[in-house]
Order: sequence, then C-alpha cells, then structure tokens
Amino acid sequence: MKVIVLGAGVIGVTTAYYLAKQGAKVVVLDRQPGPGMETSFANAGELSYGMTSPWAAPGVPRKAIKWLMMKYRPLILHPLISPTMWGWCARLVQNCNPRDYGINKGRMVRISNYSRDALTDLLAEVPLDFDMQEKGTLQLFRTEKQVKASKADQDVLAEFNSPFEVLDRDACIAVEPGLAHVADKFVGGLRMTADRTGDCRMFTLALAEKAAQMGVEFHYGVTIQGLARDRMRIVGVDTSDGRETADRYVCALGPYAPIVLKSVGIKVPIYPIKGYSITLPVTDPDAAPQSTLMDETHKVAITRLGDRIRVAGQAEIYGYNKTLDREDTDTVRYVVNDLFPKGGDVEQAEGWTGLRPMTPDGTPVLGPTPYDNLFINSGHGTLGWTMSCGSGRLVADLVLDRPPEISTDGLTLARYGQ
Repeated sequence: MKVIVLGAGVIGVTTAYYLAKQGAKVVVLDRQPGPGMETSFANAGELSYGMTSPWAAPGVPRKAIKWLMMKYRPLILHPLISPTMWGWCARLVQNCNPRDYGINKGRMVRISNYSRDALTDLLAEVPLDFDMQEKGTLQLFRTEKQVKASKADQDVLAEFNSPFEVLDRDACIAVEPGLAHVADKFVGGLRMTADRTGDCRMFTLALAEKAAQMGVEFHYGVTIQGLARDRMRIVGVDTSDGRETADRYVCALGPYAPIVLKSVGIKVPIYPIKGYSITLPVTDPDAAPQSTLMDETHKVAITRLGDRIRVAGQAEIYGYNKTLDREDTDTVRYVVNDLFPKGGDVEQAEGWTGLRPMTPDGTPVLGPTPYDNLFINSGHGTLGWTMSCGSGRLVADLVLDRPPEISTDGLTLARYGQ
C-alpha cells in the first residue's frame, strides 16, 4: 500500500516512520527544504506529559483579561476582522467549564500517556540523539495564590497516575540550583517527575534519516496546492510539481491543515496561534536550568538543551502572520533574565516564531475523515512534540486497518459532527 503524508514536521515524520515500519510504501511532501522547519523548528523542548491540559479551562476568560494587561504578557490578541478567528475564540470560551475541561483533559492525557510509552519503545528500537533528558518539569510559583490554585492540578495528576512532587522554595533550588540566585522571586513549585526534555527538530531530523533508510521518500520544496477527489475518495494531491497519487493520504500539515482540507469540503476548527522562542548559549552551567522550568506567571518555558537554553512562550492570536521583530521576544527574554540571570547570554540569543495548530477544545484531530482514504493528524497546539509518537503510531494503525492500541473516542473529526 502506498501512502502519501502531507507535512514533514515532527507529526508527519513520526507518522511516516510508523507506516514504513508496518510495511507501507510512504512518500512525504513538504514545501520546506528539509524536515522540521516550521512549527517543530524551535519549540520549547518539553515532552510535558504531566502538563497535558487544554487551554480552555474554567476561569481562563477572566485570566485572559489580566494577561492582556500585563507588561510582559503571555497573551496578545489582534482584533482582526475575521469570522474564522472570532468563531474559534467563541468555541474555546464555550469549553471553559468544568464538565468540558474534564472531558477534554481526559482525551488529551490518553494520547499523551500513550505517546510517552511509544517514545520509550521507539528509542529502544532506534537510538536517536536529540539532547534528551529525563529530569522532569518544574512549574514555578511566584505567589502563594498560585500554590493554592495548583491543588486542582495535583488532583488531576493523581487521577491520571502522573507522578509529581510538591516543592517548597528550598526543594525547588535543590532540583534547579540556578534558582538560588533569585530565591526571593518565587515561593514553591510543582514538579512533574516523568516529563522529558529534548530538541524537537534534532529528533525530527534523526527520525527522518532512519525513515529514509527504511525506504520512505521525502520530497522537499514541493508546495501542496490542494486535494483532488472523485466522489468520496481522494484521487491525488495537486502540488507545484504536478499531481501525486497514492492509495491513502494523511494530512499532517499542522496549522495549514484547514486550508488544504477545505479544498475537499472538510472544515476542521484548527487555528494558528503564534508563539515565540529564543535560543541562547549557556555561559555558566551551574547557574543555568538543568531541565525544564515553567514560569506560571508569564507562561514561559525555559529548557536546557545540551549547551543551549531554549526559552519559549506567548500566545498571539494574529492569523497566519509570521513576522518577527526584536521586541516580539521581550517577554521570553525578560523571564530567562529574571530567573537565570547568570546562566546564559541573552545578547547572543537567536529569535524564532512559529504557528501552533490549536483546536478550541485542546484535543488534536486524529484518524478518519468522510473520505475513506484520507486521514488527519493535526491540531496538537503546544503539545505536538509531546504527543507526536503516540499520534503517529495511532494514525498509522488506522491508515493500515490495524486495531489501535488505545481508544479513539473523542479524538477524531467526528466530535465536530463530521
């Protein structure tokens, strides 16, 4: 069976690998000159299984107003004249209630935990070098109010058997010694001990190389223009190089999935949420982060990747805008300077921006569509790296008519009535 995978980010590459592992002939198409060049390029570096949760949570609409007013704000909203944007925002707000949050959280944790186990299996089969560490994630609280509010997160972590530790100031410094320089700026933390860290693009490059050795064909520099259909089957992908055909197709185009799927009448509520990161060299290993730290106040992640520090955050609702100005990274620069002032050289930081494919309920869209030979693997938001192996393995099973190892209930396009 021949399968075409649209997109060579971490989601597309993992999907291609698992398809090839099961004997499929796989072709991957991407407009970039290599794998992992867009959303996967410079993300936070977190494999954050313990922090898997939807943005649409009780209290978020009220918090969002506060975030918009902050000097170093985690949320930026551009009031575009866009029915698509405002409709997506309205659907997100509708999910900000305890019932829907619980449902969506359960769905996301199911695929996240499966992905954690899938990555473990993958690395046992195919050793890959991507600066991985298994030292957990520290959610850092600057106020006692944040400590108290974390009790709800602790209950959810316990419910889904995600190991964690509640830490006071001294215990936070014990796991992240670099915080000793700024001990007056926080009061405690919540540490997710099963979380990992790693460079997503390094992983994507390494796995793409393994997949190519297995026979996967990667066609780069190819612009995907749309899908071609005949009744209820996809008969090809129209590209800048002409039409490509296969038996089955997987759309793993991240934030651009809705554009391509619209060509065959599929409406999927995935919206591009812009994020920023900087990558800077470590100047003092003892004063730099050892693993990943999440600043709860500014919603910024700081991750150690070998001899580099990756700092990522912000959610900018601005359509498909990908401009990057120096001041756009002020928030992430401020946070790393505030918490690890001696750990890295911000003056040497390289800035980056990318678009996260977000659904209004937080859960990715995985699996079948109304077309019997078209499948989706997109909508992971900020958790594409975290969910990549599980999503790739699950969708590969569905494409090849194999029974999936976890339930697909609530993960497919069907939850949106399609």
